[in-house]
Amino acid sequence: QVQLVESGGGLVQPGGSLRLSCAASGTIFSIYAMGWYRQAPGKQRELVAGITSNENTNYAASVKGRFTISRDNAKNTIYLQMNSLKPEDTAVYYCNADLKRLWYSQRADYWGQGTQVTVSS
Repeated sequence: QVQLVESGGGLVQPGGSLRLSCAASGTIFSIYAMGWYRQAPGKQRELVAGITSNENTNYAASVKGRFTISRDNAKNTIYLQMNSLKPEDTAVYYCNADLKRLWYSQRADYWGQGTQVTVSS
């Protein structure tokens, strides 16, 4: 079993900041990449930011310069520091991990349950 547990969502005013965390636990042989996706009502889920095991990062154009993804490999945890938040950042944010559970397993995607981020005055 693999679990991804997100935390840190909430309500924040425009221009404010939030920090999301996602911890992966369970039977994990190796994590290749982790990332944050978001889904707003009536819209498709989209990639927000991703980070590989050697800490290469990529960001959606809409968040570049405002959001920072980081990773603690020892804790199998990633973080998303979100600054200068805008109302259009409102969405459910999901954590994703591309990993192998065992050395002989296929790589597979795992998802967290999601955490709500609401940016509103």
